[in-house]
Amino acid sequence: MATKVLSVGGSIIAPNEPDTEFLSAFTSMASSWLSENPDSRLILVAGGGGPARTYQNAYREVAKKFGEEEKQMLSFKDEDETNYACDWLGIMATRLNAQILKTCFGPLCIQDVVTDPTKANDFTGRVLVAAGWKPGFSTDNDAVLLAERFNADTVVNLSNIEKVYTDDPRKNPDAKPLDTISWKDFRAMVGDEWVPGKNCPFDPIASRKAQELSLTVICAGGKNIKNIRAILDGRDYVGTTIK
Repeated sequence: MATKVLSVGGSIIAPNEPDTEFLSAFTSMASSWLSENPDSRLILVAGGGGPARTYQNAYREVAKKFGEEEKQMLSFKDEDETNYACDWLGIMATRLNAQILKTCFGPLCIQDVVTDPTKANDFTGRVLVAAGWKPGFSTDNDAVLLAERFNADTVVNLSNIEKVYTDDPRKNPDAKPLDTISWKDFRAMVGDEWVPGKNCPFDPIASRKAQELSLTVICAGGKNIKNIRAILDGRDYVGTTIK
């Protein structure tokens, strides 16, 4: 059975709160596609979105207010420890977003939300939903690991941008959208370091693993339901292909 992996950005599922219009349209489209393609199945990996950043920012604000005595009492040491705490806050947000995705798909998704991709040994039903695993990377990396586990050759990364740009278009008006880019050039753009809440088209840690596996990643806008369907169908689409 062919397996398609979609990394569904939290900014699409819950930019601030759950986007019910998106959830309804996406669930309807995916269910219809599965009905028309009985030999295929979907893995959906949920990101943290607005709720993750809200809690991460709140914790960072609290951490700034700690005095030296409080830091010692709370074993609060350095930025690495702050990032570790923020990673866990983000992970918990992904698990809530994953649960609502699973619930929306009803009987098509009969397994519990996967929280450790290395232990995902079974795939029953037509949809498998996964969430954050552990600190050190985003759910993009979980999507790559699940693609490896279930022999998928492509990960579709759905976010709030339609294409990867040569630079941040919000800061550089000369930034150009890309239709295709090599892993070497993409990784030179995003670097090798993961920081919780980092806003980039595809997680640097996931990018390294995807390159090692020779995976193709398609970055596309998550709100364009017709375009997502075109990707699933293997038709022409709007997005950036990294390979």
